[in-house]
Amino acid sequence: MSQTLAVVRAAFTDATARPAAFWTQVGAMVANDLAMIAFWILFFHQVRSVRGWDADRVFLLFAILATAAGIVLGFLSNARRIPELVETGSLDEALSLPMSPLRYLLVRRVDTVNVGDVVFGVVLFLVTGHPTPQRAALFVGGVVVAATLLTAFLVTLGSVVFFTGRGEPGALGMHAILLLAGYPVDIFTGAAKGLLYTVVPAAFVAAVPARIVDAPSWRDVALMLLATAVFVVLARTAFGLGLRRYTSGSAWGRG
Repeated sequence: MSQTLAVVRAAFTDATARPAAFWTQVGAMVANDLAMIAFWILFFHQVRSVRGWDADRVFLLFAILATAAGIVLGFLSNARRIPELVETGSLDEALSLPMSPLRYLLVRRVDTVNVGDVVFGVVLFLVTGHPTPQRAALFVGGVVVAATLLTAFLVTLGSVVFFTGRGEPGALGMHAILLLAGYPVDIFTGAAKGLLYTVVPAAFVAAVPARIVDAPSWRDVALMLLATAVFVVLARTAFGLGLRRYTSGSAWGRG
């Protein structure tokens, strides 16, 4: 644990080495998120609700999505860079350390631009989420579980590079899950809706946590925890098996 904390401190030191640039990037992401909220405000000015989702519920969904995605893409940013790390040989550094390579990679880099999402998500919940102690606790719990699932999903797809030599599935999966998670899951029907609860678990990244905060249900909690556990196991298994196939990406290793 002390080794992990040391790596986290080093990552934060690197990210905040230039305070002006740090806060500029945070502000840029907040402005981008505000533009999206402005769109939904205009939309719900014309349409009261969509399949039971009104403005307050959609803003809650966005608060959870922004916070969870900001944690993953900002503080655990290498979760989406596994193909790049493998292809460039940057994984070699992690293999030489006396700690879990996956844990080291996940906490090694902070992307400051995505930290703005975390700030925005928390503020959006405080302003529009009708916070109470119970709702706040459910919000925090939902964000933590959603961030864990999103991280595991990105690691799982990123690990495909070990077996195919191609990193495109990781990038496509990241864009797909973040795009689909930004919409109320109930606007989808049939096979498309089933896909959001299984292969691309976007429903569990925002819609289901929002539903839990708004109307707590043990069934939703159990489904979300089960889905997260499944993808955590998949991520650890895929990355572990991939490491067994990995050969150094450095010039020495290729030689």
